[in-house]
Amino acid sequence: MTAFFGPFMGIADYGTYCAAILLFLALPGPGTFALLTSTGKGGFRAGAAATLGLILGDQVLLWLAVAGVAALLAAYPAVFNMVRWVGAAYLAWIGFKLLLSKAGEFAQPVRIEPGHYARQAFLITLLNPKAIIFYMAFFPLFIDPAHHQGLPTFAVMALTIAGITAVYCLTLCAMANAVAQQVRAHQRLAKALERLAGVFLIGFGWRLLRD
Repeated sequence: MTAFFGPFMGIADYGTYCAAILLFLALPGPGTFALLTSTGKGGFRAGAAATLGLILGDQVLLWLAVAGVAALLAAYPAVFNMVRWVGAAYLAWIGFKLLLSKAGEFAQPVRIEPGHYARQAFLITLLNPKAIIFYMAFFPLFIDPAHHQGLPTFAVMALTIAGITAVYCLTLCAMANAVAQQVRAHQRLAKALERLAGVFLIGFGWRLLRD
């Protein structure tokens, strides 16, 4: 347990990293609704195809962010540390927005046409203007400059995101009808969970920068 919630392969706190990924996946957004809509129209196989599209889109944005983070880490260590603080502030800002959001302010379902589920989910992820900014803010927080191993560290981070996303999204697809009904029937609970996620976002940034 100690090893899981501690440095691993140049990742400052691997357990917290995994928990943060799960937290972001659980927040309703275009990807969630793409999965639910695809599964509703084409069944589990359509949801699985959409899952593949979401993972591929995340990987493209992720490695674009990695290129920028790696360049900063190698060339400007002091600037990299500054970016970590900016990233923590950005995640805290997202957290405060979730805490202060009004009831009923949920992400709207996305338009999914039957067929080509993977391609549509890929484009929905890739064209999200906030995603690349999020990755640039997210990665520096979890990199341990003293033990960073370069490409192997980034590869482990990327594979971890892909693995957790696959398990979470496929589970979501299998439970799509029940999940969709619960979201519609219990908006107050969904809002409470969203605000709890805001608290965790602020806490993640504080924990990592404190260490």
